[in-house]
Amino acid sequence: MEIKNRNIFSLILSCFIFLALFHLNLVNALSTNYYDQTCPNAESTITSVVKKAMLNDLTVPAALLRMHFHDCFIRGCDGSVLLNSTGKNKAEKDGPPNISLHAFYVIDNAKKAVEALCPKTVSCADVLALAARDAVTLSGGPTWDVPKGRKDGRVSKATETRQLPAPTFNISQLQQSFAQRGLSMDDLVALSGGHTLGFAHCSSFQNRIHNFNLKQSVDPTLQSSFAASLKSVCPAKNTAKNAGANLDSTPTTFDNRYFKLLLQGKSIFSSDQSLVTSAKTKALVSKFASSQQEFQKAFVKSMIKMSSINGGQDVRVDCRVVN
Repeated sequence: MEIKNRNIFSLILSCFIFLALFHLNLVNALSTNYYDQTCPNAESTITSVVKKAMLNDLTVPAALLRMHFHDCFIRGCDGSVLLNSTGKNKAEKDGPPNISLHAFYVIDNAKKAVEALCPKTVSCADVLALAARDAVTLSGGPTWDVPKGRKDGRVSKATETRQLPAPTFNISQLQQSFAQRGLSMDDLVALSGGHTLGFAHCSSFQNRIHNFNLKQSVDPTLQSSFAASLKSVCPAKNTAKNAGANLDSTPTTFDNRYFKLLLQGKSIFSSDQSLVTSAKTKALVSKFASSQQEFQKAFVKSMIKMSSINGGQDVRVDCRVVN
């Protein structure tokens, strides 16, 4: 009888734990209407701030999209990339891969505007996710309903930026990096299409145009005249701090030009080129190169998936300060 009662008690306890965890997941789940009641004008307010910033600086969209990506790949989408370093801690934004991140002021301005409407309601992580979506849409790309309800993180460590996929990664390294975050090969190719916006400094691709290997100075997969143009702006002993090249020929327009150029041997990073070294990923590159609609559809799906990587603990008022 005692054993039977113990079994019943164990069953009840298991059910209770299951329901508690289920409820916790529901509470932490993201929702497209998360702020409908508490801050209904949050999205339009953020969009206005991004639009204003773009009028003064055409590099803002690429910066915000990259910032969101770098945030989500470290500790999930928790806004930790926004935090400033302190005397005791060097934050993510000061890690080597993030030194070139910029336009943090856009997120600060958007957060300030939202705080004026709805104090202590909208997380910094959600502001960044929404601003990244606006960056794509305002550059001529697709729009989508961003799931919201992210919690802001308190931890930001520069050392953890080593986990970010590097521009020199091969396809195996890229696949492993994305898989660790629950992202597929399809997501890898679609999200790489974000390179349709932006600019790369010489240091990110010098491995392809100088001393590529013992036998060749230049990566043979680069189209010859394109390689020559890259070498002209990034000589071997380059000293120009801001020298580099656009990631595609329409760097302020969100389109599928990146994939078309990739098939022509005109990609910037080794990681871009690696997408055509696998049959599966090359097929997707070709698909997106031939159909902007297919690319945009896949990009939206993958962005929602990536921006839903969990992370964070609480909502803070200041996006820059570690509590």
